[in-house]
Amino acid sequence: MSMTTILLTILGIAVFAVGLLFSIAWHELGHLSTAKLFGIRVPQYMVGFGPTVWSRKRGDTEYGIKAIPAGGYIRMIGMFPPGPDGKLEARSTSPWRGMIEDARSAAFEELEPGDEKRLFYTRKPWKRVIVMFAGPFMNLILAVAIFLGVAMTFGFQTQTTDVAGVQKCVISQSEKRETCKKSDPVSPAKAAGLKVGDKIVAFNGQKIDEWSVLSDKIRDTIGPATITVRRDGQEKTLHAVLQKNAVAKKDSHGEVVPGFVTAGYLGFAARTEIVPLSFGDSVVRMGDMIENGVDSIIALPSKIPALWDAAFNDGERADDSPVGVIGAARIGGEVMNLDVPAQNQVAMMLFLLAGFNLSLFLFNMLPLLPLDGGHIAGALWEALRRNTARVFKRPDPGPFDVARLMPVAYVVAGVFICFTLLVLVADVVNPVKIS
Repeated sequence: MSMTTILLTILGIAVFAVGLLFSIAWHELGHLSTAKLFGIRVPQYMVGFGPTVWSRKRGDTEYGIKAIPAGGYIRMIGMFPPGPDGKLEARSTSPWRGMIEDARSAAFEELEPGDEKRLFYTRKPWKRVIVMFAGPFMNLILAVAIFLGVAMTFGFQTQTTDVAGVQKCVISQSEKRETCKKSDPVSPAKAAGLKVGDKIVAFNGQKIDEWSVLSDKIRDTIGPATITVRRDGQEKTLHAVLQKNAVAKKDSHGEVVPGFVTAGYLGFAARTEIVPLSFGDSVVRMGDMIENGVDSIIALPSKIPALWDAAFNDGERADDSPVGVIGAARIGGEVMNLDVPAQNQVAMMLFLLAGFNLSLFLFNMLPLLPLDGGHIAGALWEALRRNTARVFKRPDPGPFDVARLMPVAYVVAGVFICFTLLVLVADVVNPVKIS
């Protein structure tokens, strides 16, 4: 590995690290700003974990950066209500009960005179929902802003109706070979006289200006077809007989997915170019990205066996395998070493950062403690209980004691830590690479 490659890799990792720190700080700013808006005292706003590298106190909040850039937090007073007896520090011999009491005690350990009206749990449920939702929402805003900005100014690599290459023969894509055999029939495109540089403008007399439309029509046609091309400034009609062949499978969005289907086959390669998207198309593409993100979160448990195999048994690391902070940073280093224009590298780094922020949003919205979604679920449950009691004229049940769920939170945190360590090992020994 050359010194240039090493330096570019370090640069890519550093750029991603800066983007990561900003994303974390941006997330916590959402919690901080809304907490202060609703009069909740926030003693600490920290980016990172571990020893404090730098901090300054402004008002009643200490702002700082810690040594390990793997997360962040704000500390709010009174995250959990007192126990049924109104005490903050009762002791129990039960380890599970001890977890609850420790969490309750920690929520009040920095209580100062006058804080009685600045406690988190005393705020109405809808205000607590806003405070906890504001952090992930900031990540969603950042992801959408980056994605739309890059999509509309830089664009995506898009296939066109221009011919970049003509296949000599018909080869099933499932065979994964490029060399023709004597037994292979001549491809319909070659037999029809299609040439590199032609632009297909119509198929069977219907005007075509998008690759997705042309691809669908080719796949739906087996037998004779007319293809109108623009060559040297003039339109020319070619006659082809499309054949049945095994081609790559596509999903409902037109994206290639694993597997093959039998469909019509012409036999040419479309030219690709980077095309900026309109606002509407960018929004649709962003919607697809969010949908894919939700599907990925749901599919996480099913990917653990393959991830374990990739980490410890030399198994193949799938392109859609879960990637952690280390893996994403390595990808950032690879991006800086790609032999592409600098603007392409910048766009790829921004897309990487947008994807990371979208993942932060989706992950934090899971209704599990200690994630933000768990606190949101607790506040919504409290609102439901109190409103139900009001409708049926029953006594107010009071704040929902989220501290009682702390044993479950520790189990969830343990599972997340184990999963994070598994991804970390896989990212080090068998990383996902740019294809």
